[in-house]
Amino acid sequence: MATRFEDRTDAGVRLAAALSAFHERPDTVVLGLARGGVPVAAATAQALRLPLGTVLVRKLGIPGYEEAAYGALAWAHGRIVRLINKPLLERVLQHGVRQESLDDVETRERSEILRRAALYPGTGMDLAGKAVLLVDDGLATGATMRAAVEAVRAGGAATVVAAAPVGSVDAEASLERVCDAVVCLHLPGKFRAVGSFYRHFGQLTDADAVTLLRQGQPVPHDAGPEQSPGLRG
Repeated sequence: MATRFEDRTDAGVRLAAALSAFHERPDTVVLGLARGGVPVAAATAQALRLPLGTVLVRKLGIPGYEEAAYGALAWAHGRIVRLINKPLLERVLQHGVRQESLDDVETRERSEILRRAALYPGTGMDLAGKAVLLVDDGLATGATMRAAVEAVRAGGAATVVAAAPVGSVDAEASLERVCDAVVCLHLPGKFRAVGSFYRHFGQLTDADAVTLLRQGQPVPHDAGPEQSPGLRG
């Protein structure tokens, strides 16, 4: 039976246990990939007593096969980082997908990133010389996480760790080539949709993500234990 998480908050708490070496570590931040990675990152950041921020990412889905990504976009300090899987893009074009259709996808996703950039807190954290823990709720292809890695590298991050509760073997392998470390709690031999590994995997709204990010200040060192913030269901 596949490992299952109760919800994204439960996954974030369990992910924090695997990242315990970063507990209260100076010059370390946790960035959740918006939107689905934000509640996971919020629980991880609170457990580790680290600042919380976000990376805005959008997958570039193949028209008609939107779950498959030929690339991804990420927002980094006032500009959009674009990452393209060139061999896959060439195959997509050879199979009859029109360039105009791909351009429409990218235009739409760029507009969505810019909309969120004006709304979400925690997108402009100073990353120069810092260790950055990039957290998502799952790694299917790894495309959006790779774009996030490029974004934080461009922001001057000294160390980049990609972390997720579940991921595909291929995604982990691709990220190991661009990250200082990859932490994935569950790597099933046969990867299904990310949501299939969660008991509750509801869609998040902008309001959900913004609320969690606003609450994501470091926990005072003299504060007592409390339940991790996040969404149930």
